[in-house]
Amino acid sequence: MHSLFKTLMILIAGLACGYFVLSQITPQWWLVAAVVATMCCSFFVQAGEGAVFAIVPLIKRRMTGQIAGMTGAYGNVGAVTYLTILSFVDYSTFFMVIGVSALAVFLIASFMAEPKGEITEILPDGSVHMIKVG
Repeated sequence: MHSLFKTLMILIAGLACGYFVLSQITPQWWLVAAVVATMCCSFFVQAGEGAVFAIVPLIKRRMTGQIAGMTGAYGNVGAVTYLTILSFVDYSTFFMVIGVSALAVFLIASFMAEPKGEITEILPDGSVHMIKVG
């Protein structure tokens, strides 16, 4: 398994756990504990975002800008989707929905096979560059 894929899987598992913890926060929680739980969950979320954008240049270098734009756009679609969900449920349920979504992504990704072999990239000068993957 490629190290970047392993990193993403660890981060997805961490944010799923973090959101499940956030779904358990009640007014009886000690404020410092709630802030620490939020900060820990935020660590996994932000690291995951960085890891996703780190993958972008690896997809197809000459299309990095377009792929980065689409990645950001789909991130915004996800944000709007989850904010819409938040308008219909309470906070505990909201965080549980995000945690279940992250767990589903983790399970789906664990069954995905990484590409093997090489991909070709045609450089601006017309030469062909073989890039080893897997």
